[in-house]
Amino acid sequence: MHPSHHARRTPDKPAYRMAGSGRVVTYGELEDASNRLAQLFRRLGLRAGDRIALMLENHPRWFEICWAAQRSGLVYTAISSRLTAAEAAYIVNDCGAEAFVTSTALAAQAAELAPLAPKLRIRLMLDGTLPGWDAYEAAVAAMPAEPVADETAGGDMLYSSGTTGRPKGVYLPPESPDIDFANSLVRICAGPFGMGADTVYLSPGPLYHAAPLRFAMTVMRLGGTVVVMEHFDAAWFLELVARWRVTHTQVVPTMFVRMLKLPDAQRHAHDLSSLRCAIHAAAPCPVPVKEQIIAWWGPIVWEYYAGTEGMGMTLVNSADWLAHKGTVGRAVVGVLKICDDEGRELPPGEHGGVYFADGKAFEYWNDPAKTAAGRNAQGWATLGDIGYVDAEGFLYLSDRKAFMIISGGVNIYPQEAENLLVTHPKVLDVAVFGVPNEEFGEEVKAVVQPRDLAEAGPALEHELIAFCREHLAAIKCPRSIDFEAELPRHPTGKLYKRLLRDRYWAGHASRLL
Repeated sequence: MHPSHHARRTPDKPAYRMAGSGRVVTYGELEDASNRLAQLFRRLGLRAGDRIALMLENHPRWFEICWAAQRSGLVYTAISSRLTAAEAAYIVNDCGAEAFVTSTALAAQAAELAPLAPKLRIRLMLDGTLPGWDAYEAAVAAMPAEPVADETAGGDMLYSSGTTGRPKGVYLPPESPDIDFANSLVRICAGPFGMGADTVYLSPGPLYHAAPLRFAMTVMRLGGTVVVMEHFDAAWFLELVARWRVTHTQVVPTMFVRMLKLPDAQRHAHDLSSLRCAIHAAAPCPVPVKEQIIAWWGPIVWEYYAGTEGMGMTLVNSADWLAHKGTVGRAVVGVLKICDDEGRELPPGEHGGVYFADGKAFEYWNDPAKTAAGRNAQGWATLGDIGYVDAEGFLYLSDRKAFMIISGGVNIYPQEAENLLVTHPKVLDVAVFGVPNEEFGEEVKAVVQPRDLAEAGPALEHELIAFCREHLAAIKCPRSIDFEAELPRHPTGKLYKRLLRDRYWAGHASRLL
């Protein structure tokens, strides 16, 4: 359950390939490079438990950095390449990184970041250098290719994307010192998802995010091959499935929406019959969208609900989902609990906070208050979502608690309106949230990214509100709609709803009028 084993057995097999450049890295090459970098880390004084950070585009040398840290006991933090230098420096300083790896593609951010992170003593740059930075390639090539003598398991400490506030680091201590220990994700991927040495896994997301990074590394633990997209494009995704006979992939619902809204000629131009398992998570998937994907791709779609925190996980296959439409599945990691605000467990059918008992231990790094706030008196942990379970134990999510709208004393979950509006043929993306209302406290607002920006205006606004009221109670529907050329959505699919909502609450001391 580690690439080092596959390097000994099948050194010439591709561990991964870059979809755009075509560059292939074999298991033998990955073993050599990760050992050399681990040796460099030791030479530079880094020991088990120390911290490093990397900020890269989807780069061909990404995985050797992570595996080098993993086999030398280091805690590695992957940072979004889209952050400003100040945002990235906050994470570097907060995680306690002593070493930082980046590339010349991000040279501008790197030059600005360096003076903002004074505790960094090791700065390595790929594909060139800047003053104050060492050339990664030369430093690694000078090291021996043997494993370090004191190999021990390290792991990631990833930061939330900051959709509801400042990013926070999620630290999960290694479950075992053995570098080839099979964690719960390995067991799920090898079990329900059917991954193994014959897997060809298409990874369309940014590798700094938890799911693309952890799933891609899990495929390498199992001896499969990862195909890494440098960026997501709906038509290109379908082309790559056919070209490389992809067996497994993981997407977010916005990618489903983009593919479904391609012209029919593009949607049906490629043979997708090799796909055995399509996984999705990270954001709510509207029921009609998932129905269309299953009708198109077949009953190969799996959905899970989990977080970077690893506290718990639910899972559902296509057959169970079709019998329980809208569910995100039953618990496979941790014990699912639905609780009221006082921590009392609620019966099936009642909405409350979604908690997991008996999950993995984790902490929000350098923030004991947030760590404590994420647990109730029983010690059960939550991601802050609201939902309910049915009589069979299937979980249904209502919304993020932070996004709940309270209008005239009535709780409104905007996810319902979002899931409906995105199915309208003239809508490409949508966000629904509460805005100030003098009489009711809040009212429902939608911000829409239309497929054709030229159609934005009062006529489309009236059409969309009417469409919403055909299917939902009036109180759940937007009273007004604004239009944007593009919504602030993270490449992982998460919507920065806070950035939109805050515009409407500017000048208010709080969300209580």
